[in-house]
Amino acid sequence: MLFNKKRVLSTLLIVFFYSITIQAKSIEDFNFNWKFSLEKQQAAHQYSFDDSTWQPITLPHDWAVALPYTNENAAASTGFKAGGIGWYRKKFNLPKSDKNKKIWIEFDGIYNNSAIWLNGHYIGGRPYGYSSFQVDLSQYANYGDKTNVITVKVDRTAYADSRWYTGSGIYRNVRLVKTEPVYIPQWGIQVTTPDVSSKTAKVNINTQIIAQKYQGEKAKLKIELFDQEGKKVAQNKESFDLSHENKITQTLTVKKPHLWSLETPHLYTAKATIYVDGDKTESDTTTFGIRTIKFDSNKGFFLNGVNTKIKGVNLHHDGGAVGTAVHKSIWYSRLTKLKSVGVNALRLSHNPHNPGLLELADEMGFLVNAEAFDDWDRAKTKNKISMGDNKASGTSVVSYNIHFNQWAERDLKDMIRRDFNHPSIFMWSIGNEIEWTYTYYPKAASYAEDGTDYYTEAADFNPERIRKKLKEHNPDKIDNLPIVAKMLSDFVKEVDTTRPVTAGLVQPSVGFASGYTDTLDLVGFNYRAPSYEAAHKMYPNKVIYGSENWGAWREWRDVKDKDYVAGIFIWTGFAYKGEGGPLPRMGLEISLFDYIGNKTPRGHFFETIWVDKPKTYLGTTPAKISEFSYTNDKGWLFKKRKAPANVWQELRRWEWFDIYEMWKYQTNENIVVQSYTNTESAELFLNGKSLGRKQLKDFDDQIIKWMVPYKAGELKVIGYNSGKAVTQSTLNTHGKLASIKLNTEKQYLTADQYDTTYVHATLLDKNGNLLSDAEMDIKFTVEGYAKIAAIDNGWENNIQDVLTDHVITHKGKAAILLQAQDKASQVKVYATINGIKSKPILINVKK
Repeated sequence: MLFNKKRVLSTLLIVFFYSITIQAKSIEDFNFNWKFSLEKQQAAHQYSFDDSTWQPITLPHDWAVALPYTNENAAASTGFKAGGIGWYRKKFNLPKSDKNKKIWIEFDGIYNNSAIWLNGHYIGGRPYGYSSFQVDLSQYANYGDKTNVITVKVDRTAYADSRWYTGSGIYRNVRLVKTEPVYIPQWGIQVTTPDVSSKTAKVNINTQIIAQKYQGEKAKLKIELFDQEGKKVAQNKESFDLSHENKITQTLTVKKPHLWSLETPHLYTAKATIYVDGDKTESDTTTFGIRTIKFDSNKGFFLNGVNTKIKGVNLHHDGGAVGTAVHKSIWYSRLTKLKSVGVNALRLSHNPHNPGLLELADEMGFLVNAEAFDDWDRAKTKNKISMGDNKASGTSVVSYNIHFNQWAERDLKDMIRRDFNHPSIFMWSIGNEIEWTYTYYPKAASYAEDGTDYYTEAADFNPERIRKKLKEHNPDKIDNLPIVAKMLSDFVKEVDTTRPVTAGLVQPSVGFASGYTDTLDLVGFNYRAPSYEAAHKMYPNKVIYGSENWGAWREWRDVKDKDYVAGIFIWTGFAYKGEGGPLPRMGLEISLFDYIGNKTPRGHFFETIWVDKPKTYLGTTPAKISEFSYTNDKGWLFKKRKAPANVWQELRRWEWFDIYEMWKYQTNENIVVQSYTNTESAELFLNGKSLGRKQLKDFDDQIIKWMVPYKAGELKVIGYNSGKAVTQSTLNTHGKLASIKLNTEKQYLTADQYDTTYVHATLLDKNGNLLSDAEMDIKFTVEGYAKIAAIDNGWENNIQDVLTDHVITHKGKAAILLQAQDKASQVKVYATINGIKSKPILINVKK
């Protein structure tokens, strides 16, 4: 027998390789045991720095939430004291067995201008506060008994740099990842479904593999696909020779696929396993959905071949009182509420959002317009209103535009790589209202000089006329906007050709003429619904939709019967921080739900037009302040009142008109009673006496109205279909506070220090009627292993401390966000006002 040196050496290598690479990728929660300081530091990045006096915290962390509102050095236009330089430090150990591994930390988001050190060595950072990224620890890590120190510096010197509330600090999750020397990098698996039918679906898996060792060795990549119940539905193996960077494409077939849809959002899991010389070295997984999307310039949007209207909302990335440190359970609460009123799509304004939100969109069945930027190479004004003598300027308003040329490609492509496998995402947006930063764009629009109201009338889409104006008003002569747009669109398509590229245009008539829209597959119209018809007539081959719309009936009316308009995205789904002012207005409640999830009148209205289940809603307004008026000769008229002088004058275009869920006024005072309904007719009763049944079709604004002299008692509306009563709503005159009612959105929590639920309090009289005008100091008490993460009353003028246990109610309501701790227990919550104590509500916290 011949002695084979090569075979013996190979065998020895295999034994050695097996001994160090049998473990799969390790992903560890890295959110705990951090320390934080907002004070000026000289050498906080150095290994031996003394941080013993720093504040212990758990991530995610938004330091701006704890700071008081102020008129000095405040972010945006609304008094958020978000500026300064924040420091984070954490000590941790790595076992000696990790020494041959690749180790990195993943940050889902740091706002902003972050710089990161490990053991005194700079290892990375990111200027864009919305990007997810990683930093490599391997080069400077300590192993065994010697401790590691990671330091993160967050520079928020430019405190008014973005629209609108950004948060400050490490406001999203952080993970520690350990892999073997042959590994799949972050976002290294991409899944596409190019060929889908009810019988079969082809699934393409593109896997990136990095080999720091064993280059030239034989390797295999095994892909297994599992359905939502964990059943294996397909698998494939591919052999290859290892090089430093490997990209392997495999095609698998799934028989009788479960399609991802809005109603049945079925998810599959792809598991990738690497073998080197027969030994398992690394495995990684990703979820995906099998579905088809198609846009047609005449018929709109199709999901799995089914024509589907987009009933969307815009969302900012803050979560109300918690700021931008928004746990996944909070997003679950919000998305559940949005689903209940018929919302089927989300536009993530105007930046990459929390990965947890996208996971929920996949799981719950929402379409997602994922947006990258609000600024490109030119900055927008971040202050609409001067707050007293304060107006941010200079270094305070330095924005992302100074980083754009260097970082835009990486930030955009990283967003797409991170979110590539989410079936919910059906378009990539490269920007929002960029035309405002190119001042000759609004000047070139027809209404800029001829008096046309660009919000209520169609613009002139004649390209020759617009191009002539562009030349007149553009001092640079070369229009850089389409050039940058083309660059960004190309960046998208270098990573993903399966989804269309879009943007939210505030001057679409100019964008069509300038060539801006030539760089886009879909054209989003921001507040330009009157221009849909003119745009489609001039450019019939271009897909259009409403990317940002007022939450008003006319906006949906202008879409629902136009097949060529794919749908709309209302501004906004939930109330958000940061746009508004001056204090005490710290944000805008122009949404379907307020900050704590109470359904607003606008939310009730859209539920009646987006949900088929019969519904009535009842609201009232004193005639002397109502924007509705009635005369016998002209009938019902509507004239939106002017905004007060101290409020942004345009705000009344976004605000809902005044309406109250209340029946308590001066005797015989004329009250405009309104019912939102999707029933054929509605009948109003006051103390059992009918005040008339009216047909919905007789009201062009979809709001049935009565003028009623006030009398105390019961006001009730009944909705009818085919003459049969199918739904009703009631308002009663309320008395004094007699009880506090608590309810929780969840009956149990997981003891993971993350899980949350809102506990809502409503103030009631002795008959159980809501005290809808009550503003009273309510205190919450929590017993057991849970804490109050935030407290709020849902009002945009609430600038009380949110990190306490009491708050002044608004319209008789308030809520706490209850957060589980790390031990199982029964948690008791009760509330008190002036000696009146609620019945306790019990919530089980489970391991």
